[in-house]
Amino acid sequence: MTAVNHFTYGLLTPLLAYVMSCIGSMLGLRLTAQAHASRGGARVRWLLGAAISIGGTGIWVMHFIAMMGFQVDGTQIKYDVWLTAASALVAIVVVGAGLFLVSHGGGRVLALLGGGLLTGLGVASMHYLGMYAMNMSAHVSYDRITVAASVAIAVVAATVALWFTMRVKKTVWITGAALVMGVAVSGMHYTGMYAMHVTVDSKPGVLHGADALDFLVPLMTVISLITLTMLLMVILSPSEEELHEDAELVAKLELRRRTQQQEQLTYPAPAQQQPMQARRR
Repeated sequence: MTAVNHFTYGLLTPLLAYVMSCIGSMLGLRLTAQAHASRGGARVRWLLGAAISIGGTGIWVMHFIAMMGFQVDGTQIKYDVWLTAASALVAIVVVGAGLFLVSHGGGRVLALLGGGLLTGLGVASMHYLGMYAMNMSAHVSYDRITVAASVAIAVVAATVALWFTMRVKKTVWITGAALVMGVAVSGMHYTGMYAMHVTVDSKPGVLHGADALDFLVPLMTVISLITLTMLLMVILSPSEEELHEDAELVAKLELRRRTQQQEQLTYPAPAQQQPMQARRR
């Protein structure tokens, strides 16, 4: 066995990863609240934004920021470009699938459990696909019990996250829920990393792939910029309470208009009755 260091830069990478997970989760919850207050195509767009926020920033970016602090003594680490990009796509797709399933399921328990299972297994798949994308001159094996524990954490965390998307709407509760989701995602990541055992090869081979700084940092920057753009969209968009107040105002104005029309039909104006009296004479 060889020394595996998950905290090469100390607490910098785990804290930064946790912060990004909370930001992505918070924005995702805010977007789902916006989706629940919308209809048709607007609702679909808000849910897609939530999938990118939670799956892209809250999970995938968190994972690879944490991986920036991962090192194995005796070998370099490079990343397969296509597999790493595929892991990001998997995270976004499975979170989106879970959100749509729970949203169209009306928050029913069966839809919530099914969405949580689908999303949790997808998140675990993203994690281990991202690990498989690492190329190093070493043999990697996993402890099955710890892997199973990480998958269980992913499923539970995904189910709780989907429950939050249906129940949490106020800013203070969204913030608290995002902090909890950040702990769950980070816990799943480091549990999965703890399951890995690495044995460095005696003769280092040629490694293919991209360095973390050359590939991961630009990709994480792009996803983070997309997240910030969606954050601005949410800030500039009316909240669910504002939309509800607008709907109530429109309903009151429509009721008043109908009442006035009914009164005009029931009690015609005197000016309209004069021509009829003149005809009778």
